[in-house]
Amino acid sequence: MAIERVREYFRTYKMEERILEFAVSSATVELAAQAVGVEGKRIAKTLSFWVGEKPILIVAAGDAKIDNAKYKAKFHAKAKMIGHDEVEAVIGHGVGGVCPFGIKEGIDVYLDISMRRFETVFPACGSSNSAIELNMQELETYANSLEWIDVCKDWQEEK
Repeated sequence: MAIERVREYFRTYKMEERILEFAVSSATVELAAQAVGVEGKRIAKTLSFWVGEKPILIVAAGDAKIDNAKYKAKFHAKAKMIGHDEVEAVIGHGVGGVCPFGIKEGIDVYLDISMRRFETVFPACGSSNSAIELNMQELETYANSLEWIDVCKDWQEEK
């Protein structure tokens, strides 16, 4: 199971006890927010895309949406999500539990700046009923992210 791979991954950092498992589904932003007890925007959703033949992950705030123009400017390609039926084979986690931890080799991970407005966020842990609370430095470290990027829209706070 993918959650066991994530648990093993966090065990190397002595953090496996921080993984939250729920009796209910956390497979969507809304369900995860209910399970954790926070606003949906604090759920760190992990989106999987193809850039040519290479899979990438983008972790973004729960209320953020991919901005196609920003994505294309960053990756020089049109945003093409990995199909539901391919995600588990390509990434190592199934839809509803995709996260940047314990993934297959060779997958670049990016963090969207939409999450920086929060002290902590809750990404999944490989299953459709799990999460872990991480601050931004922890997320950056444990996701093995390449960089913070700005490829999302609809999340900016009103001024």
